[in-house]
Amino acid sequence: MNIESFFPKDIRKALSKEPPGSWMTAVPNGCIRLNSGYPAKELVPSKEIKEAVSRLLYEEQDLPLHYLGSPRMDNLKGQIQERLASRGMNISEEELLITAGACQAIDLIARILLDETAVVFVEAPTYMEALEVFQNYTNQIISIPIDKDGMQTAELEKMLMERKNEGLPNPRLLYTIPTFQNPTGTTLSQQRREHIMQLAKEYDFLILEDDAYGELAFRESPQTLKSLDTESRVLHVGSLSKVVAPGMRIGWVAAACQFITSLYWFKKDLDHPFSQSIMSAYLELVNFDQRTAVLAEKYEKKATALLNALTKHFPDSASWYHAAGGYFVWVKVPGVNTSEMLNQALKAGVAYVPGQYFFLNQEDGTEYLRLSFSYADVGEIERGVEILGEVIQSYLRK
Repeated sequence: MNIESFFPKDIRKALSKEPPGSWMTAVPNGCIRLNSGYPAKELVPSKEIKEAVSRLLYEEQDLPLHYLGSPRMDNLKGQIQERLASRGMNISEEELLITAGACQAIDLIARILLDETAVVFVEAPTYMEALEVFQNYTNQIISIPIDKDGMQTAELEKMLMERKNEGLPNPRLLYTIPTFQNPTGTTLSQQRREHIMQLAKEYDFLILEDDAYGELAFRESPQTLKSLDTESRVLHVGSLSKVVAPGMRIGWVAAACQFITSLYWFKKDLDHPFSQSIMSAYLELVNFDQRTAVLAEKYEKKATALLNALTKHFPDSASWYHAAGGYFVWVKVPGVNTSEMLNQALKAGVAYVPGQYFFLNQEDGTEYLRLSFSYADVGEIERGVEILGEVIQSYLRK
């Protein structure tokens, strides 16, 4: 029996690509993890979550363990609405959908908006799992470069004008991580945020704003695109993975009611009642503004340690962006194939993510690598960068 013959054409096309997560490298025991986009283990509130579970089950007994779940599932929506309102986004209950993390939100949006005729614009580089999702639905993906101020909106406008002059369709969707971007750590300037909103109106496209890192600002978080949205063009995706715990799988989409209804149509009742109820019980007692302030302080110290170590141990030819929040620093090392060098680095005791995986055209990322300052402690960060600097010098001497 030919099992593949039972798959529809679009599924066979998706399966012909690299499997999801193929970019993830097995990390040897004892290796310093500068590759991990995880919260620091000491900043995951495991004690508070344990207390929330106990209180939830004591007060509601079996309810959170049923299909319909706890009344706290509805409370969670209100708690997220409060977080969004504190950042200038006044979202009604009908405009909010809770999802199993940001990835499910991105996939649901792609499912209702994209097909093989759809054109998607993305940043270059960008979040690799979003690329994997979009490629399941369309091959028409176009990259717009990033610099220290985020997506180069002048290049975006140029591309839009060229397509219009050539009679080519406008993008249906622009995907962007405007704040503390993954992988570059860059933040879109206010002027460029306003420019993107203007271009979306002029060329009639939607924006998927991935705001996974938006609350991890070392100083003040910039305006979201959604807070600038007067025409319901922005589908805002957020998550508690980076600020509470990724294993809880709590994300959301904030968008116009018609989008939310359509997303729910395909999400159906695929909620996670227990996780959502626990998260709501946890949020009832936490001062979230205070928590994000603590996270910002801790992560800024780690980012500073990483940047200082790069200056000390990397060759003068290397360059990087200075993140103002989030988890990542994006490094260019001319003359180094970072994918080829990875095994050498792992043997020496440090892990990173090669830059190629963040580009549609992977050759564009050959000389780049992503370093995370979120998971390792300051001492590990300093030692890891020192080791990596030695590995780079060794590579360049070949």
